[in-house]
Amino acid sequence: MSVAAGYLEGSLARPKIGSVSLSVVVAVFLIATANATFWGKASVLLEGQTIALVYLAFGLTCAFVALCVSFSLKFLIKPFLIILLLFSASTSWFMDSYGTIIDVNMLQSVIDTTDAEAGHLMTPAYIWHMLIFGIAPALLVGWVRVKHRTYFQKLKWNMAIIAPALVFFVVAALSHASTYLSLGRENRDWFATLNPIAPIVNVVKLAIRTTSNQNIVVQPLGTDARVYSTAKTDKPRVTIIIAGETARAESFSLGGYYKNTNPELSKQDITYFPQTSSCGTITEVSLPCMFSVYTRKEYTYRKGLETENLMDVLGHAGIKTEWWDNNTGDKKIAKRTTYQPLYKSGNPAYCKDGECLDSILLDQLDNWLDNVKTDSVLVIHQLGSHGPAYYLRYPEEFRHFTPDCRTSEFAKCTRQEIINSYDNTILYTDHIISTVINKLKERESRISPSMIYMSDHGESTGEYGLYLHGAPYFMAPTQQTHVPFVLWLGQTAKSEINASCLASQAPKPHSHDNLFHTVLGMMHVETAARDKTLDALAPCRQGYSS
Repeated sequence: MSVAAGYLEGSLARPKIGSVSLSVVVAVFLIATANATFWGKASVLLEGQTIALVYLAFGLTCAFVALCVSFSLKFLIKPFLIILLLFSASTSWFMDSYGTIIDVNMLQSVIDTTDAEAGHLMTPAYIWHMLIFGIAPALLVGWVRVKHRTYFQKLKWNMAIIAPALVFFVVAALSHASTYLSLGRENRDWFATLNPIAPIVNVVKLAIRTTSNQNIVVQPLGTDARVYSTAKTDKPRVTIIIAGETARAESFSLGGYYKNTNPELSKQDITYFPQTSSCGTITEVSLPCMFSVYTRKEYTYRKGLETENLMDVLGHAGIKTEWWDNNTGDKKIAKRTTYQPLYKSGNPAYCKDGECLDSILLDQLDNWLDNVKTDSVLVIHQLGSHGPAYYLRYPEEFRHFTPDCRTSEFAKCTRQEIINSYDNTILYTDHIISTVINKLKERESRISPSMIYMSDHGESTGEYGLYLHGAPYFMAPTQQTHVPFVLWLGQTAKSEINASCLASQAPKPHSHDNLFHTVLGMMHVETAARDKTLDALAPCRQGYSS
């Protein structure tokens, strides 16, 4: 062999490293690079308590070392560390960039998201982050040769690392236990950002929940439902429910926002409910909760699956129901009703790259309304203001607030540009809602129409360092929980409501809890499932059992 060939072979030789050493290196790497959000919160919460911060860093490093060394077994160590590195890099990006908490509901949202929606999050910045902090370290782990001792030697050496590491962790935790515990209780989002521990725990919780929910049998609700007849009209009652997406009340000029984001609705004869709160901060929670009989405090994911909802009760009463979707699906609400996933149509007039403008929801509406012959409820589920690609949610003619952010990478835009882009989505939603109202008005000679709009949750646009939505409810800012609620009543429906009473009731607190019962009241449905105290219009209804 030539000298050059020997040198080349030596230079390309795979380096060797002990299994324990590799585990310790990865553990330190993760605690140092995948936890910027956690350490940022820690430095603020423990400001002026340097010793407590040092003990925390030392203790958690020891805990990470113990965890990684526990899996330093032949045939297991590399897959485990590689998955850990890739998972931690991905979760850290969303935590650090958007202030996201990776809880069970957020993970469920990831599973349910569409390819188009996920594509907006796979930005060049995300890819670079993954290359540097995930893929490159994972390739190094896969490349190196890991030296393993015999079974009994490995057991001895591993325990020689794990046991002291756990002892040091406990000592460090106990050294300032009262401080850590009190701050943790007051700031529950702090340890929820410990990466990858908290996300892994929530992955396990989601797996357990998914497994336990596989054989759910849906329980009937409101089978006694019937339509209460009145002499006020013989025309079919028609209610359109617009399920909004990611619209926050703070950005509605109807509620006092300084920009005119509701120029069309402000000219309509509507009622706006300015103090309305959501059931959750993510579609997977809020949407099924909105249509369920349960209040926010009663609702659980399992209850939502195992109990029939508003659409079912309306069906039991003989009312025609239909659901048109331009979002990521109905979240199993419309399983037993007519369902149209319009976002899958690929209609080139409205759609591009797997997503459609909300005007697709208006495309078939004239024909549907012209063919209504019986009491009917139509739900149209918007794409609305879903981020981060706000700029794709509105056509050019609604690009009113400029300069607007024209990318999914918020780091490339100023905060004001992000807000402008978001506000344009609200302006477009205003147009969609107002157009629905106009179409209903045009047909009052043959139907008795109503419209109710309610957003599923709000959105953060940089307040408190948060972007998008999905914060756990206990810590969510009002930007994510305060949502718009708009009501329009046709002439017949309006004649059943005392106008001055409604004007006095509207400013009072309302929530998603009201939707189920209010819609039943609007459609004159009597059932034991309806709670009249949660019907937002019941105090003002005249000439009909309230």
